[in-house]
Amino acid sequence: MARGKGLTMKTELAVIGAGPAGLCAAIEAAKNGVDVTLIDENRTAGGQLFKQIHRFFGSEEHLAGIRGFEIGDMLLEDAEKYGVKVLLDTVVWGLFPDLKLGLSDGKSVTIMEAQKIVVSTGASENSLSFTGWTLPNIMGAGAAQTMVNVQRVLPGEKVLIIGSGNVGLIVAFQLLQAGAEVVAVVEALPEVRGYQVHASKIVRMGIPILTNHTITRAEGDTRVRQAEIAQIDAQFKPLAGSETILDVDLICIAVGLRPLAELCWMAGMEFEYEPQLGGFVPLHDESMQSSIDGIWVAGDVAGIEEASSAMEEGRLAGVAAAVSLDKIERKLGGESMDQARLRLRALRLGPYGDNRQESKERIIQRYYAM
Repeated sequence: MARGKGLTMKTELAVIGAGPAGLCAAIEAAKNGVDVTLIDENRTAGGQLFKQIHRFFGSEEHLAGIRGFEIGDMLLEDAEKYGVKVLLDTVVWGLFPDLKLGLSDGKSVTIMEAQKIVVSTGASENSLSFTGWTLPNIMGAGAAQTMVNVQRVLPGEKVLIIGSGNVGLIVAFQLLQAGAEVVAVVEALPEVRGYQVHASKIVRMGIPILTNHTITRAEGDTRVRQAEIAQIDAQFKPLAGSETILDVDLICIAVGLRPLAELCWMAGMEFEYEPQLGGFVPLHDESMQSSIDGIWVAGDVAGIEEASSAMEEGRLAGVAAAVSLDKIERKLGGESMDQARLRLRALRLGPYGDNRQESKERIIQRYYAM
């Protein structure tokens, strides 16, 4: 990364977001001789991996049986090994179609000129509004997971989880491990949305999963003290007389994720709505290149999936960027990308893939139909 005149910086490849997708993209490009700058607004790199104390699923090539934070350590070691330059505590406040980025570290504002860009900004948690939802200690499940697994702070002792997707189920178990009492997991749909392996584990630990239920209100003073839940009908309306009051001091909202794609919108990328991938998703080709030439997307910003898929998309984007910079012979790069696509397909069609392959194929088809 070289400084130009004034407050301008230059790099061959800028990677925005140092989570699993961004780290893998940066490593794949750097190991092939690309000058890579990895940028993240947090104080540490690794993203969601350091929240994930559970073992990964899949096959050996997908690092099955290894815990997320251990994979994070492995990737950070590789990034250092291959000379990836990392800018932490740095916000990307602008992404422009001429491949320039606006950066701020809280002290100064900088413009970065990149030859290629990978956007791997991840996802944000969906919220849920109900009476009392702004009380302190009502938070996203991901926030609670960060507090427990990264900051080593237990945010509450009696917990209600809203949502039975994988995030809700995993956070319920991890809060239990941290010493909290999880009163219940509440799910509006008639069935559990997450993997059965996660659901079975928390049920065995005595945590009830209440399907066809929702939260109707929360009460408290300086923090939440009680939650009212109720059974709902097929139109998601509470059934009179089914209300139950629970004494809790923490409510975790786990009602899904959506791509954190503001920078992609700002740059002018084309989007399509794909519900199974979390909502509006940037169109991209089979190498993860967006509708803007020279900008790739990877990870949850390109559609909500698991960390294993995010890493494979990052590798795919990193190799594609290196090929476009003439750092890898095109045939060799093509073979590497084909292997990444096969691994992605195996993940998406496997028992833990939720068959997202069809959704991804639709995004790619719409890209080529533009």
